[in-house]
Amino acid sequence: MSDENTWRGEYAIETTATAATIWSIFRDVAAWKNWNAGIEQIDIDGPFATGTWFTMKPPGEEALRSQLVDVRENVCFIDETRVGDLAIKVAHRIEPLGPARTRIVYAVDADGPQASEIGPAVSADFPEVLASLAKLAEAMR
Repeated sequence: MSDENTWRGEYAIETTATAATIWSIFRDVAAWKNWNAGIEQIDIDGPFATGTWFTMKPPGEEALRSQLVDVRENVCFIDETRVGDLAIKVAHRIEPLGPARTRIVYAVDADGPQASEIGPAVSADFPEVLASLAKLAEAMR
């Protein structure tokens, strides 16, 4: 079921990079801006672990506070950003597909006022972000 207060989207890319390589890129939060054009500045308030907050500033926009709500090494991390009554969760999953094949999935869940407008806007650059992440991961071997 869907209405304007709920939105879900999922984006994926396959790569030859290993889960451990992808995870090492995810864990290096300060360097996200080097491969994610949607981040101008990012600061994390502690370890890359469940419960830690970070501040991310998209180019030309206000900085947003987000929290890592679930972090599982080499498997996934989920962050949540709240703006008023709107909550946006993004799951970043690493799914092994077999020898030398890994799928990276970004799954977005938006719940609250204007979710059906904001969800697609938040995730519009995910295909480019995933392509950039996969390229970086493959170059690190």
